[in-house]
Amino acid sequence: MPKIPQITSKTAWQILLDDENSLLVDVRTQAEWQTVGVPDTTELGRPTRFVSWTDEQGNPNPYFADQVTDGVEPDTPILLLCRSGVRSNAAAELLISMGYSQAMNIVGGFESPQDPSAGWRAQKPSTAYGDSL
Repeated sequence: MPKIPQITSKTAWQILLDDENSLLVDVRTQAEWQTVGVPDTTELGRPTRFVSWTDEQGNPNPYFADQVTDGVEPDTPILLLCRSGVRSNAAAELLISMGYSQAMNIVGGFESPQDPSAGWRAQKPSTAYGDSL
């Protein structure tokens, strides 16, 4: 298995700004989106894709790969985000194994429980987070 690229939220934001084909995928659960908040990509003119890696009980989403890759070319930069970076790294591993060569994990995730100052929400790349879905 190739090593998954690990990028910061600021690097992810820059990729999203520079490459109009890049895609931000938030793999957290519906409950997390509603209670913690979501990345705001309105400045980019394209939405974040919200596809849960698991449900609230931790059961895998059997449709995850299809929901993420629907309409996405294999060389598209796919930037994956979860709470801490664990689920999104696993999702990147799956996508890489399927031939999506530009799947990347956003280290620290949305909240970064290991270092609250390092997550997407704390770093707020540009105006890049909203309240909730």
